[in-house]
Amino acid sequence: MERTVMSTPKGFRLGAHICHVIRQLPVTAMILAMATLISTVFFHFSNNVINISLIFIVAIVFIARATNCYTVGILASLYGVFWVNFAYTFPYMTLDFTLSGYPITFIGMALISTLVSSMTIHEAKQNQLLQEKDHMLMEAEKETMRANLLRAISHDLRTPLTTILGTSSTLMEHGENLSCAERRKMAQNIYSDADWLLHMVENLLSITRIQDERGVAHVKKSEEPVEEVVSEAVQRFRRRFPDALVTVTVPEEFIVIPMDATLIEQVINNLLENAYYHAGSDLPIELSVTLNGPDAAFTVKDHGKGIDPQLLGTMFEGGTLKRGTGTDAHKGMGIGLSICRTIVAAHNGQISAGNHENGAEFTFILPDWRKDYGA
Repeated sequence: MERTVMSTPKGFRLGAHICHVIRQLPVTAMILAMATLISTVFFHFSNNVINISLIFIVAIVFIARATNCYTVGILASLYGVFWVNFAYTFPYMTLDFTLSGYPITFIGMALISTLVSSMTIHEAKQNQLLQEKDHMLMEAEKETMRANLLRAISHDLRTPLTTILGTSSTLMEHGENLSCAERRKMAQNIYSDADWLLHMVENLLSITRIQDERGVAHVKKSEEPVEEVVSEAVQRFRRRFPDALVTVTVPEEFIVIPMDATLIEQVINNLLENAYYHAGSDLPIELSVTLNGPDAAFTVKDHGKGIDPQLLGTMFEGGTLKRGTGTDAHKGMGIGLSICRTIVAAHNGQISAGNHENGAEFTFILPDWRKDYGA
């Protein structure tokens, strides 16, 4: 099979280059005009041609930085050489390279100007290439995070959906052969899984709420009392899990932190839910708020199996969370933890996970308002 290779005609490339040069001419002309004016004023008080040559070399450096075009830089270099010879070298208003010493001087100036221009433009292009490379790496990292999130979604949503389908199928086909208690238990399982799916959808919608079309996270903050935010989050968690035990510790002083209260409540709920599902313990979950200098640190601590140390470095990337040596077949927490990190990062904060001697703990820190507003 023949393959057709499309190539850009040389005439088209030349035309595009000429158009690029023309677009750079206004900036070049402005800088050269300023250099000419400064040189004329300087020449009025001093006849030192070498210093005037340095003024044009500096102008050529500015042109190279402003235009990023080799052709413009070379044209500016030639203009500087010929204009110094024409306007500031005796005999004035005449091009004359035959005087003793002048040919070498002007050839040297032309070489220096051209080399400086080329080196400056080359450096600018290298910086541009590095910026483009960094941008590509950031895009690749975002694509990796999206892929991890999609894998987590497919895993975390498949299990409760399969359970709902299997349980509802059993009820429809064999419901008359089941006892009232068994049917009630199955209905309770369906409700529990459906409620978890609804909570997961809320988590996913929060991502679209805080990310713009470029995928950059941002939130609208307002000063919120920390105690009220924690109280509302815990009440919301207890409504979903009436049997869960949670102890709350907050500082006695009144703390106000700029935040999106709804999103921070969701972070606290996700961490509490994580501890409830995966700790494997009936001991109370501890939620505490402490002051770390001007910042507020929120910690959720459970007394259970802890976290596999191999997962500590990747658990916020959207993968499935497995605690201890067992496998959490019911529900993963990968999406929830990934969303926690996104929300906290949008608040210019930090989140971390670790193990203490009796279980796992998660901590996120919200910065003081002076860091946000530059006070």
